[in-house]
Amino acid sequence: MLKLLFADERGQVYEHPELLALVRDGLPVDVPVPLPQHATLAALPGRRPVGFDPASGSAVELSEVRVGKKVVKPMAVAAVLPPGWTRSELPAYRKLSIAPVLPQWAYTAAAWDETRGLHVAWALHTDKRTHWDPSTHSTPDLPGLVRDRLAGDDNPLLRQLSRCALEYRCFTAQNTFYVRDEGAIPASSGCNARCVGCISEQPPEGPPSSHERIGKSPDAEFMARIGIDHLRAAPGRTMVSFGQGCEGEPLTRAREIASAIRAMRAATRRGSININTNGSLPSSLALLIDAGLDACRISLNSAHKPLYEAYYQPINYGWEEVRESIRLARRRGAYTALNLLTFPGVTDQEGEAEKLCELVARERVDQVQARSLAIDPDQYLAVAARTSAGGPRIGMRELLRRLRGARKGLVIGNFARGLGERARSAGA
Repeated sequence: MLKLLFADERGQVYEHPELLALVRDGLPVDVPVPLPQHATLAALPGRRPVGFDPASGSAVELSEVRVGKKVVKPMAVAAVLPPGWTRSELPAYRKLSIAPVLPQWAYTAAAWDETRGLHVAWALHTDKRTHWDPSTHSTPDLPGLVRDRLAGDDNPLLRQLSRCALEYRCFTAQNTFYVRDEGAIPASSGCNARCVGCISEQPPEGPPSSHERIGKSPDAEFMARIGIDHLRAAPGRTMVSFGQGCEGEPLTRAREIASAIRAMRAATRRGSININTNGSLPSSLALLIDAGLDACRISLNSAHKPLYEAYYQPINYGWEEVRESIRLARRRGAYTALNLLTFPGVTDQEGEAEKLCELVARERVDQVQARSLAIDPDQYLAVAARTSAGGPRIGMRELLRRLRGARKGLVIGNFARGLGERARSAGA
């Protein structure tokens, strides 16, 4: 029996003694799993829980509930998942007439499993590799590592990365100070898209941005110094990546990044050089590949032009340029991953799934990184209602199964692959 969760005004979470859990679309397509380690439960202000009443056989909005001797006005509850997990259902609630826009997290349906005595969430474990385990990040020694690095290196870009590592807890920025795996190189303060869910720049009426965007675009020399130090010294999946959460679009600074890449490759041949990008400028991506870029991760929420452009709100580019960048990267031999921003009830529509499978098959994509879109659900549903490709839901698990079937050898996961891992994936 999966019981409805609710929270009081302090955020304390309870299970309801009678009402059963529902998800946004009523009955879930996929089954829940025990709440993953490092996941958290979050109260949703201005949103009343909606559960199922077995006695009446209908959905019920929970407007008040007695907790001990106190009657509380309950809030809906959702789970926020750790890296490596992709949500499969949205929480059920009714939004009040006056309610704040929710902070930018990927809200996941959750419940209390009375039989097993534990919290559960509707999620898929889409990447089981452990190098992004939260327990290995934000460790007690991190502030000291940051302090020592800043004391020994006057590179101003390190000051931005120190803020990302300590304040925003960006794992990629932290890796720069841990000197391991994938390290971050922020590159651009400007962007040529106005994403509805942008995490570094929001309009006044939007939610608080998750990050404050870097104030000044760094010079090629400073980017190169970060990259050279990391590629020379980092063990494991040695990689540096341009394009982080604290910045705009790196392709708008292609000449400076190309200069930095050439300097890196003149100093060392170790590791991989990757870019996280919206894929808006194919000619700029070609310039970076010429300089030595060997991998790219191109972000998209949809392979359907109307929905893609409604969410990204591109400036002087469109879906056609994004598709050309995917095609160009594969043609030029760069490892090509899609950063697929998933949203249950939209991404797993039949029409959306067909468009994504066609893209993966025709452009011979190497990897799909399934990322739960961090946005207030009502914000995104308002965009998708008029622009998605439509059709019945097939469920997130079925969507990923179809993507695997669309291209032999396609990797499904959440994290970038190092050079050695790419070779193994190709062999598999």
